[in-house]
Amino acid sequence: MHIVDRRLNPGGKSFANRQRFLRRAKDMVEKAVREASKDRAIGDLESPGEISIPSEGTREPTFRHTQGSRRDLVLPGNKDYVEGDLIERPRGEGEGEGGGGQVGRGDGQEDAFRFILSRDEFLSIFLDDLELPDLAKRRVAQTEKECLRRAGYTTTGTPANLALHRTLQTSLSRRIALKRPKQSTVDDLERRLAEAQSRDDADSERLAAELEALRNKRSRISYLDPIDLRYRRFERFPKPVTQAVMFCLMDVSGSMTEHMKDLAKRFFMLLHVFLTRRYKRVEIVFIRHTDRAGEVDEDTFFRSAETGGTMVSSALQEMLKVIRERYDPGVWNIYAAQASDGDNLSSDNPQTRELLQNHILPLCQYFAYVEVSGPNTETHGYVPHHGQSSLWLTYAALQKENEKFQMRRVSRREHIYSVFRQLFQRRAAKTAEVG
Repeated sequence: MHIVDRRLNPGGKSFANRQRFLRRAKDMVEKAVREASKDRAIGDLESPGEISIPSEGTREPTFRHTQGSRRDLVLPGNKDYVEGDLIERPRGEGEGEGGGGQVGRGDGQEDAFRFILSRDEFLSIFLDDLELPDLAKRRVAQTEKECLRRAGYTTTGTPANLALHRTLQTSLSRRIALKRPKQSTVDDLERRLAEAQSRDDADSERLAAELEALRNKRSRISYLDPIDLRYRRFERFPKPVTQAVMFCLMDVSGSMTEHMKDLAKRFFMLLHVFLTRRYKRVEIVFIRHTDRAGEVDEDTFFRSAETGGTMVSSALQEMLKVIRERYDPGVWNIYAAQASDGDNLSSDNPQTRELLQNHILPLCQYFAYVEVSGPNTETHGYVPHHGQSSLWLTYAALQKENEKFQMRRVSRREHIYSVFRQLFQRRAAKTAEVG
């Protein structure tokens, strides 16, 4: 038997091979993406990028002789070695990171394997293990996502939806109802006719007529008729989409230096990319504050210049006002992220803690506080060892009492990504999916 396959190569074949390679080198690619993210601007996150991984990660598995196995080899003669001598492995020119083109110099490291990740691939890997913590299923005021579900069978459709099993069942039912002769019945009658003709039996003419009638009836009633075809049917139905809102609170008071404001804006830009890429039904509310707070649009939040005193409680009061007006906690999952340098009026700290502890945290699924500091401050991450601000000390007790509240400190641009991942890395508990 000879099989000739004239099908064209699928257009996405190289894409499938690329995805298979990414799965095999997933750990190294993820590490490379994390490192590359440190040197990229927030706006460049949605652009393709070049990634480097060690070339050893591209090697295919092969079978080799185990150490100590016996191999019989025939080698050409030479003047330098005799039987039993050990031959050193030769060194190539320019191997590793040695410079100057000198032979045998270098540390023996192989060049990195470089390739380009598309925008979707880069963001998919970068955001792979991030999520909104404790996202609950709540009553939805409106639905905006339609999905497909099975809805029985139909007599018309595309070949891709042909239900072969149901089609053959219908064909069998029709043949039984019309009493289509079976092939075994025809074969048995042919055998009896042949025996009768060999004996010159008088029944041979009757058997021949009966056989002809069976063949005609069998040919009239087809094995598979167009009316037997059945196709899988699908219908659209509205799927509830979980709603969530993220409040972004940023301190723009006079105590915030340009470096601190840059860190805060970079954190919120990264948060904005994360939310818009991972979730479809998440609204973002931007609130800026000095000693007064107000809700602003996205452009004003990131670009407008403002200065003044500092009252953190004004931002929390504005957040509560917006929640009461637009976001019913019984319907919406409420999140908040706050960035500040930690400077606050000492007289305002008790009110800030009371608002957060008794009014906001009971309504929130999660509250993240990021404290930005000067570039010369070496502490970053969870708890600083010195130089605690008044707001940090006010919030520190809340973190111990409520796991919904988390806070970190960042002083350098390259630390923003690691701090962001610490705050929004996927928890062990399973959360609901946002549509």
